[in-house]
Amino acid sequence: VQLQASGGGLVQAGGSLRLSCAASARTDQTYALGWYRQAPGKEREFVAAITWSGTRTDYADSVKGRFTISRDNAKNTVYLQMNSLKPEDTAIYYCAASYVVVTTTRGIKYWGKGTQVTVSS
Repeated sequence: VQLQASGGGLVQAGGSLRLSCAASARTDQTYALGWYRQAPGKEREFVAAITWSGTRTDYADSVKGRFTISRDNAKNTVYLQMNSLKPEDTAIYYCAASYVVVTTTRGIKYWGKGTQVTVSS
């Protein structure tokens, strides 16, 4: 599976961005999709994930109420709508695929290249 993320950029605190991740997937396998982020000098951390059916989502406590993950299986694309952005959201954001929803980097089957999100104060 190849994952291609896009939509990052520079935004002021309180602003919004929408990340997209297009997946080239095997037709005989379904995947949960998620977003992780890594700030300079920090470990990569879980942000949000969604099941193949879209019926279950999980979020890190730090983004609950501000970020929304969704997916369009017809387009093999997962989205991350980020609202009320804070400077501490600044990081490289990675999309990831796994067989089931996971909230740690263990269990991730495929990683995409990241997209930079910078939030200025």
